[in-house]
Amino acid sequence: MNTDKAINIEDLRRMAKRHLPRMCFDFIEGGLEDEHGLARNESAFDRHALVPRYLVEVSERDPSASLFGRTYALPFGIAPTGVAGLFRRGADLMLAEAAKAANIPFIMSGASTASIEALGQLAPEHAWYQLYGARDRKVSEDMIRRAREAGLSTLVLTVDVPIGSKRERNLRNGFIRPYKLKPSIALEALRHPAWIADYLRHGGMPYLDNWVPYAKQGASVNEVADYLATQTPSVQTWQDLETYRRLWPRKLVVKGIMHIDDARRAAEMGVDGIMVSNHGGRQLDRAPSPLEVLLPITQAVGSKVSVMFDSGVRRGSDIVIARCLGARFVFVGRATLYGCAAGGVKGARRAIDILRDEIDRVMAQIGCPSFDQLGPDWLMAGQ
Repeated sequence: MNTDKAINIEDLRRMAKRHLPRMCFDFIEGGLEDEHGLARNESAFDRHALVPRYLVEVSERDPSASLFGRTYALPFGIAPTGVAGLFRRGADLMLAEAAKAANIPFIMSGASTASIEALGQLAPEHAWYQLYGARDRKVSEDMIRRAREAGLSTLVLTVDVPIGSKRERNLRNGFIRPYKLKPSIALEALRHPAWIADYLRHGGMPYLDNWVPYAKQGASVNEVADYLATQTPSVQTWQDLETYRRLWPRKLVVKGIMHIDDARRAAEMGVDGIMVSNHGGRQLDRAPSPLEVLLPITQAVGSKVSVMFDSGVRRGSDIVIARCLGARFVFVGRATLYGCAAGGVKGARRAIDILRDEIDRVMAQIGCPSFDQLGPDWLMAGQ
């Protein structure tokens, strides 16, 4: 598809929907249960208005942002999105390539279809790794070793998956382990010949590469996926965080923090950053939007750790609002995955370019020449 024609992220979403079978698109798009969390994530931004300041020199704008001692060209990165290689073969590394070209960070999912080592070879300066703690703690420790030896700068421990959630779109489609696809779902997939051709050309389901070393020797794609299912979800505790902090000598981020007390405790334990996130509305349907808890958390710990944000971002203005509420950096997941599913590396780059342009236009319109100047004063009082 010609993703250059996309004017906004919604256009890329529609392109991805045309390209993908329904079961795949629903996997990306869906939340859980009644999907109140999905709606709340996006609507939370609607409750905030940006107040413009005019007669300001904004002929040049600087959208760069610093994080962990490094300056990135843009104030957002690419969040981890699992099983991306099913939607476009090689998508994990395509997203990493797009991030590297844009000089922004990319977080490889703990359920990626590419390996830590391949990521380290492609984009070590822009690559982070998301750790889903395994039930066998030796597996987690070995993944940490691999990320360290691959030269990755940052480890992201995701803590908001103590149990699998009830993702009803996947249940209806039979897109769960073990797969039990309904005939109607399989027939619907035939309406997407480009995806079918790509899927068959590469041998069907992709391997979850990072888990291959821990499954039995010579394990099939399904056997590796089954092994992952035996290891995650896994309940993580503060003691596990202490262990990971000890094993990981570089920047450590805890993703999924939503409570002030948890944020304070993580900061006291010496993490470098926390990511305020509700897993894109995919884990607890009645959780608040991360945007609703962002400002209190940044006020509580922002001077001790770098506070980041993800979930619900669809516009450049969303990124600006998150910054005004205290986020040092923002991550987007579905937006870039839509682009990659629709058009590979080119589509991912288009998603980044769309958000870059929108951020730039909003900064000019509100009279803010530098992204690092944004704060609560740019928001309408009383919100």
